[in-house]
Amino acid sequence: MALLSGHNLSCVKQDRLLFDNLDFSVAASELLYIRGQNGAGKTSLLRIIVGLTDATTGQVDYQGQNIRTVNDQFHQELVYIGHKPGLNHTLSAIENLSFWCQLHNLPHCEHELMDILALLGLVGLEDIPVRQLSAGQQRRAALARLWLKSDAKIWVLDEPFTALDVQGIELLRQRVIGHLGQGGAVIITSHQQLDIDYKTSELMLEYRI
Repeated sequence: MALLSGHNLSCVKQDRLLFDNLDFSVAASELLYIRGQNGAGKTSLLRIIVGLTDATTGQVDYQGQNIRTVNDQFHQELVYIGHKPGLNHTLSAIENLSFWCQLHNLPHCEHELMDILALLGLVGLEDIPVRQLSAGQQRRAALARLWLKSDAKIWVLDEPFTALDVQGIELLRQRVIGHLGQGGAVIITSHQQLDIDYKTSELMLEYRI
């Protein structure tokens, strides 16, 4: 059975049909790669998949049940990182992560958070306001959630490689491979060429005028 699937999905934004009659499924240890040019509806589709917005038609199922009926269970098993880093720019990286852990009822300690930020190349930058970090450093701080909630079954990542340097790209690639190897599923949009040796399905969205 698919971990996550969509059925007959359509989306209309500002009187423009982005996509319709769209189906997808992603199983354990599988990556779903969503492609398409800017404006084709990739981010809109991801927001529908994680339940932030409703599709115009159709539904998304988690383990065979509508995500709206298993909302709490579904979101406990999900990590969603959008195109924007989702950080409070007045707080430091460690304060942002601490708040995120509290929000998701995740046990944590400052030592653990410091270790993860160090792994992500943010040593010495943990306590300064996020607004003072570069775009790549902010992206790394946002991606730390993938280490904090590693037991989530489904990762939904919108352009996660944006602003990352070569080292950051490889670090994230290895993290995704590790998650797939542990039976997780990944849904991703990216303009980067994916080099991940796991079962991968592609979903191409076409830009519609």
